[in-house]
Amino acid sequence: MEEFDIAVIGSGPGGYVAAIRSAQLGYKTVLIEKYSTLGGTCTNVGCIPTKALLDSTHHYADAVKNFDTHGIQFSDVQLNFQQLYKRKTDVVAKNTQGLDFLMRKNKIKVLQGTGSFVNNETLKITHANQTETVIKAKKYIIATGSKPATIPGVGIDKKRIITSTEALAMKEKPASIVIIGGGVIGVEMASIFNRIGTKVTIIEYADNLIATMDQELGNTLTKILTKEGVEIKLQEAVYKAENLGDKAKVYFKNKQGTEQELTADYILVAVGRKPYLTNLGLENTNVELNPNGTVKVNNLLQTTVSNIFAIGDVIGGAMLAHKAEEEAIFVVESIAGEKPHIHYNRIPSVVYTWPEVASVGATEDDLKKQGVVYNVGKFPFAVNARARASMETEGFVKVLSEPKYGELLGVHIIGARASDLIAQAVVGLEYEITAKDMASICYAHPTYSEVLKEAYTIASGKASANI
Repeated sequence: MEEFDIAVIGSGPGGYVAAIRSAQLGYKTVLIEKYSTLGGTCTNVGCIPTKALLDSTHHYADAVKNFDTHGIQFSDVQLNFQQLYKRKTDVVAKNTQGLDFLMRKNKIKVLQGTGSFVNNETLKITHANQTETVIKAKKYIIATGSKPATIPGVGIDKKRIITSTEALAMKEKPASIVIIGGGVIGVEMASIFNRIGTKVTIIEYADNLIATMDQELGNTLTKILTKEGVEIKLQEAVYKAENLGDKAKVYFKNKQGTEQELTADYILVAVGRKPYLTNLGLENTNVELNPNGTVKVNNLLQTTVSNIFAIGDVIGGAMLAHKAEEEAIFVVESIAGEKPHIHYNRIPSVVYTWPEVASVGATEDDLKKQGVVYNVGKFPFAVNARARASMETEGFVKVLSEPKYGELLGVHIIGARASDLIAQAVVGLEYEITAKDMASICYAHPTYSEVLKEAYTIASGKASANI
């Protein structure tokens, strides 16, 4: 029986980062992954392939709708759906190959198979050929991630009633698709398919899209997607879906009880994700779960068994790859006796529609519920010179700050390159820089980042010189 210092179960962003950092700090490390490729959901059937398709379809939509205005003229633009998906597959392959290289470089042993605890100290790995390997480790890190969730009455058959995983592996372009859920996955999938000419309908139970983010962001995104041709039905409760063979049908009703139904080529279920702990053998340990099915951890991300830690989606909170990565570093460096930290309210969230949506810190609703007084600094992309030059004038930046001292409380962006712009706001929150100080530094001109500068200026109580 081989023994290790640290065994990591699951090779998603949390798992592979935990393994690499463990090896860097000199620990004998093993990474257990049940699938044939490393990278977990994010790399294989989540973040990376989705972004590849979002970028490709963005280029296609620009060619169809916007290039003529730029003075670029050509006729008969064609969509090669198979090549669209092939490029996505190639991007995924390069990323997984990169992870293989990092494992070899850092001398991390990789065991392919399903890891299951025998007890608090021992793990059994069952390989595809049904042979078994048993190991012991001084410390275990559970990083098994999550899987798509569903709702009562909607059974996922992976044929006509599908998740994002199946949507990323289609063989031909669907004529129509109904998406249940208007969260991050739902709106990103809606963007991909709408751009290539699929009839897309989103059915969302809440009163706005991306409901966990600032409400104004969701309202603005709803207007933009609607203008682009996505049909959006808010405050509608889905209660049934059925596979009709060559089509699928979904049944839903509004708050008044009015019943409706829609038929489409596919019903895509995007109502969130749930922790994946199947066959992990936690019943053979003293690890406890929370009532919602997440793994119970303390402030060190230690489970109720002192040598077993858990990170990422399995412990709940925002199900974000970069959150899992931060938790991976936190756990490993804590084991090594270092003093790392995580500020969960300073972890950004991003939606890769176009324009992009990004947010960090408190929303206006958060502050109102807490009774916190705040200033608002809001500035539109439409006034920004770079945005005009690029024909990317949709959206705004909204800065929330504390009135007395000017501390940043939250920054919310919908606009071009919001996913990149939000990093600067994270720095401001992390190091408690005031809105006034964030406004006083020099921003290159012309850039999208100047929209941030103007919003900081307004939040600090000054008038913008550009509006």
